[in-house]
Amino acid sequence: MKISTKGIYAIEAVMDLAMYSEGEPVTIKDISARTGISEKYLERIVGVLKKKNILESTRGKFGGYKLGMDAKEINVGQILMAVEGDLTPVECLTASDEPCIDRERCATRIFWNGLWESIKGVTDHTTLQQLVDKSEQISKESLDTVEYYI
Repeated sequence: MKISTKGIYAIEAVMDLAMYSEGEPVTIKDISARTGISEKYLERIVGVLKKKNILESTRGKFGGYKLGMDAKEINVGQILMAVEGDLTPVECLTASDEPCIDRERCATRIFWNGLWESIKGVTDHTTLQQLVDKSEQISKESLDTVEYYI
């Protein structure tokens, strides 16, 4: 499993909104200026996140995007699944037409499932607020002194 730039940029964009919107809409241009992500790419990403209710949009002169819910209620898993879709490491974990020869006795499938459960455990239990807090901690301290895990 490899997270694409779309997934990475989606997390960065949502973090930017959590850190700088203060409940007010933020333009794609402003997000792009802070994150370095192209406006065109951000438009595609925020469109998907809006459809999944992670973001809300406002039209007009003072329009833009803001979080669709509190940063404590959004987890990394939601963001990644919104833009990446299925993230399971192997097809046999989700495919209804199983390519496995012996699903019930497949030791490697058990391994892949355990790996997937571990990944979900981290992504589903890491909130946007935790990432924002960690980012603020990093900006105050040396990166070498910050605890790696959230």
